[in-house]
Amino acid sequence: MNMRVTNPAQFGRVAVLMGGTSSEREISLISGKAVLQGLLNRGVTAFAVDGIEGLIPLLASKFANKKIDRVFNILHGQHGGGEDGVLQGLLEAFGIPYTGSNVLGSALTMDKIRTKQVWLANGLPTPRYIKINRDAKSRDVINAAHQLGLPVIVKPAREGSSVGVSRVFKEADLQAAIELASRYPGDLLMEQLIVGSEYSVPVLGDEVLPSIRIVPKGEYYDYDAKYVADDTQYICPGLEGEAETTLRSLVLEAFKTAGCSGWARIDVMRDKQGNNYLLEVNTAPGMTSHSLVPKSAAQVGINFDEVVWRVLESSMNQYHGDDCGNEQGDAHE
Repeated sequence: MNMRVTNPAQFGRVAVLMGGTSSEREISLISGKAVLQGLLNRGVTAFAVDGIEGLIPLLASKFANKKIDRVFNILHGQHGGGEDGVLQGLLEAFGIPYTGSNVLGSALTMDKIRTKQVWLANGLPTPRYIKINRDAKSRDVINAAHQLGLPVIVKPAREGSSVGVSRVFKEADLQAAIELASRYPGDLLMEQLIVGSEYSVPVLGDEVLPSIRIVPKGEYYDYDAKYVADDTQYICPGLEGEAETTLRSLVLEAFKTAGCSGWARIDVMRDKQGNNYLLEVNTAPGMTSHSLVPKSAAQVGINFDEVVWRVLESSMNQYHGDDCGNEQGDAHE
């Protein structure tokens, strides 16, 4: 980072924006409460705000007694979430600094298909995919699966936290996977299933933190393994030596190429031959007891309260009203 804050008063009054109305509301509330407590522990004047609908009244002058100087965004998802660029545009209109990526970085990475297109255009590896229209006929879905080659993953293109995701190993299960993913707005994504190990790599400011290899007790790292079960193993660092260095370098390039800034977590699959494949970017990563950013940061001596301080600190390094093509403070959710 280019700047270090030593006095919590420099942050002013910080709204920790959590909850919202997206499908990831409950996870966001848990994350938000943890972030709020972390900031309070460090002496920051912070308070909770539930979603964009709760934020808007506070931006009005008649609520000056609850003035907001900056926002720590821990909303997840779209449609009432804080990762799709809508919140970022609102805050820029009011001139209020916020954590995480700007409008373009947020909107782009919320859409898995367009993120993959940008990565591929820049020569970065990501699993082969086909966009599936919501009204696609059954034969078109089957043809897409055969084109990619079973097994495949079917998921909504604009959701996170493993919401609506299915792994499909046989043609007979395709329709159920499409129906599940179709419960959520937007296009659907059918993606080549990479057989190997799953990694998640956080970026904090201009630093790529150690990778985490995720080993669920069950066969897959699904919603339950992420947020409910206590038997998922997190091995950090996930790799050693040159393999770890190569993975972190790829993640940093993917982060910058997608227009991200401030902080983020990037998920990667590594096949049995040692090839890395970028999956997606989380620009407002979870901060629950199961979350990966604090687990990774702890490996390099950064405790939870320090993580949230550094994320908030990144909002002072940049002016989010700049053109979205400009990196904010030469760093980034």
